[in-house]
Amino acid sequence: MAYVQKNNPFPVTSCGRRRTFMTTGNPIKIFSPMKKADPPRTIGKGKNFNPVRKGGGEGGAAGGGMTEKGVRAYRRNNPGSKLQTAVTEKNPSKKNAARRKSFCARSRSWKSERGLAARRRWRC
Repeated sequence: MAYVQKNNPFPVTSCGRRRTFMTTGNPIKIFSPMKKADPPRTIGKGKNFNPVRKGGGEGGAAGGGMTEKGVRAYRRNNPGSKLQTAVTEKNPSKKNAARRKSFCARSRSWKSERGLAARRRWRC
């Protein structure tokens, strides 16, 4: 005798496959209990960023990445996030030095005002 799975909401076809549509043709909706994470934005309402120049600004004028306060708020809204602020020390630890080196290598082609501000902040 074949194994019969109990409490499976999907019907079995004659060949034994499970269909994601009921016999009525309506799809079964399965909802995830986890809410979708916020994208790590550095500009806009409720976000915190480091301004390029005094007074801040929007778009290219808003710039060198998120502040410590902004990162804390993001991590609070997105449990399990590992977002960190920029490595700004002159002599960082070995681990932070590796993070900086990796960031500087990835961001080498950034030519916008915000990108250049971020690279200045990271001391690239």
